[in-house]
Amino acid sequence: MWLRAVLGAILTAMGAGQLVSWPAMPDILAAYEIAPAAALPWLAAVLILGELTGGLWLLTRPRSCALTPAWIYTGVAVTWAVLAAQAFARGLTVDNCGCFGRFLTQGLGWFVLLQDALLLLYAGLLLRATRRARARSAAAGATPGRESAQRSRRRHP
Repeated sequence: MWLRAVLGAILTAMGAGQLVSWPAMPDILAAYEIAPAAALPWLAAVLILGELTGGLWLLTRPRSCALTPAWIYTGVAVTWAVLAAQAFARGLTVDNCGCFGRFLTQGLGWFVLLQDALLLLYAGLLLRATRRARARSAAAGATPGRESAQRSRRRHP
């Protein structure tokens, strides 16, 4: 549960920082040289929407067994890791990795790659923990959607 809350907070902060940096996001993403300029606002929008949706879901439902927010988190983590790894491998200069928009700026380097690797590790842990929770729930005879309702009924007869 704590992993979902922490990762939800990080993802929500990333999405919020990028949202308030909206005018700068296409330029930030342009440094990665991954897509034509016309596609960059769309890429920024997808990243922001994914981060806010996944982050808020993880924050507001930390006991949920739903796989959707875990997969959203994984998709965002993979996207940022691929952006960084390909730019680093190509020797591109990226002054602001863009993870938090124009806030908490970091140039692309080994430290950012390490952070992206940690995000990927956390994605794996999140998926594994969610699958285990779903398996426990199924073994107990409860479907994931009914688990919180059953727990609530047990506490408040």
